[in-house]
Amino acid sequence: MNTIKVVMVEPEIPGNTGNIMRLCASTGSELHLIGPLGFFLDNRLMHRAGLDYKEFCVFRKHVNWDEFWKTESPNLANCFAFTTKTEKSLFQINESEDEAWLFFGAESKGLSQAQKEIFEKKNLLRIPMIKKSRSLNLSNSVAIGIYQFLRISKFNNGEYNLS
Repeated sequence: MNTIKVVMVEPEIPGNTGNIMRLCASTGSELHLIGPLGFFLDNRLMHRAGLDYKEFCVFRKHVNWDEFWKTESPNLANCFAFTTKTEKSLFQINESEDEAWLFFGAESKGLSQAQKEIFEKKNLLRIPMIKKSRSLNLSNSVAIGIYQFLRISKFNNGEYNLS
């Protein structure tokens, strides 16, 4: 895989978005923010969490879910939705195409049922947790997702310091 594209749907917490922006910049992943956002992009908490990485992150803001699909038109076979409401573990994915779109919902509600229904069932993924846990922090979940997809691609674009 050469390209990971992180899609945050209606993110609510600026610090999480700043952390994810920094993560995307550091892994060469592209970031897509689908509105409405729960904050302004010039929010100081987002900038604080993202430090000076915003200038190194390739990101696009989309007005809403429909505009994103119209503008980007990703191949659904390469789209993976993260949810606690599925049985398939992220770690059951062993190979991927040249491009992977990783979708994450808002911190307080995740992806809606209607949004999850457009994805192939095999591409609905969960991050394993103990049974009494509800969810992980969004920026932690994105980090786990990105690094699993980098691992299965064996960090193949040669830009990673693996030593």
